[in-house]
Amino acid sequence: MDIILTPIGTIHTPFTDRHGMPIQPAGGRGIRGTVEVRSEYRAGLQDLDGFSHIVLLYHFHGSRGFQLQVVPFMDDRPHGVFATRAPRRPNPVGMSVVRLTGLDGGTLQVEDVDILDGTPLLDIKPFVPAFDVPETVARLGWLETVDKTVGGRQADDRFTRHDGTADKRPADCITIARTAAPAKGTPREKRKSGRKLR
Repeated sequence: MDIILTPIGTIHTPFTDRHGMPIQPAGGRGIRGTVEVRSEYRAGLQDLDGFSHIVLLYHFHGSRGFQLQVVPFMDDRPHGVFATRAPRRPNPVGMSVVRLTGLDGGTLQVEDVDILDGTPLLDIKPFVPAFDVPETVARLGWLETVDKTVGGRQADDRFTRHDGTADKRPADCITIARTAAPAKGTPREKRKSGRKLR
């Protein structure tokens, strides 16, 4: 079975280099970016401006390969990749909860970004505390033994080193399993300035 993900847009941020980036939205507090949604998907943005925060799902396009044991930015000891937020994963999908501050056409104005510029956007979901925040969190795993403050931490090169193999995937199509024909491309949408939300 082929699993094919076609980007619905592009995330634009001040971060053009993975080295030195914040390592979660909490570390990128106040940093602004924009999300450009392709024209054929913009009808799906109706009523999104009623939410203060949204969940962005995206492709870690700068990552190559994966490791099953990694040393995350929050620790100096190895952990299983699925017990971390490390970007080098079998399926390199990232997630960030950001503040939505404006929406104009297909351009979303967002804050608290920790995402590399030019990142392919896979999906947008509204953040709903009643759905997404458990009433109680009993355990935090290995994070209980480390300093959980992310504000002063930055990404280094531990996840940018790879074996040198080139990425052969089509630029406009992310194939998760086996091979598939690339989706037809859509020209990059021109950026627009967004109006402020109330």
